[in-house]
Amino acid sequence: MPHLLFDKPVAEWYNLVTRWMKKELQSKMMYQEYDEQTLQRLQHTELEILKDFADLCDKHRIDYFGVGGTAIGAVRHQGFIPWDDDIDIGMLRKDYDRFLQIAEKELGEKYEILNFETNTNYPLPTTRLVKKGTVFQEYAMKGIDCNFGIFLDIYFFDNIADEDKAMRRQGKTAWFWGKLLILRKIARPTLYYSGLKASLITAACVCAHFFLRLFRISPRFLYSKAMKASRRYEDTPTKRVAYFFDPTPFTSIMKLDDIVPTKKMPFNGLMIKFPGNIHAYLERRYGDYMTLPPEDKRHNHPPMDLDFGE
Repeated sequence: MPHLLFDKPVAEWYNLVTRWMKKELQSKMMYQEYDEQTLQRLQHTELEILKDFADLCDKHRIDYFGVGGTAIGAVRHQGFIPWDDDIDIGMLRKDYDRFLQIAEKELGEKYEILNFETNTNYPLPTTRLVKKGTVFQEYAMKGIDCNFGIFLDIYFFDNIADEDKAMRRQGKTAWFWGKLLILRKIARPTLYYSGLKASLITAACVCAHFFLRLFRISPRFLYSKAMKASRRYEDTPTKRVAYFFDPTPFTSIMKLDDIVPTKKMPFNGLMIKFPGNIHAYLERRYGDYMTLPPEDKRHNHPPMDLDFGE
């Protein structure tokens, strides 16, 4: 049976989806308060994971760098943003691949490596370093057959075209297939907005999920298409790298010179690597990142089920 869903060119589907999402994704972030004791215990467990991760990387000279809210926290708070409940780590592709080869052998007794390659039910193009014996079940992941535990989020950053037109073509293609990978497993992904447009986009997501399942589109097919686009310039030296699978595309583009050499900074009592020119990275991505945002602009990921294990 032909893939009728894909008759429309990728660029047309991309433009359709981003017209719905572009402004709304920036308008209202999901934010809920934990009780103080639970959040502190969660952050403490995540720091334990981060320490084991950093120790392994230092031992094998594998580079990495804190990104996103973790990078803001390091500069503004010397640790977690007070309401944050996760840690985000970036790795250049070569370091990311080396880490995956080593981590399962040396951390396998305590941690599970969770990504699409280890479990095709996992719907995201990321890797999680999950502490065994714990549970962190997000609402959006309800019904997904994976061992979701307390975790460290690891993002790969691939080489991207130096020429903007080629880069945007690469990014649009990767983002499109990455979103379909998510919708293949999740009919109602977490959406950071509300109102009529939220209802419309949710309806579009449900329809896409239905058609992807109806035509039995293979998750491995979607994943391979996303990775092929993301890794297009893997063997070409470029001046920029990117993670193309954020809720909105082109959010996580970084100049290579802003990343390396990385530098260690204090993070809740640990010394963790961050981009060498962290201020340029944060300013380019967030603007005024030193000012605390109002509550309705804050973002965290409260789970439906949380268990710290033994």
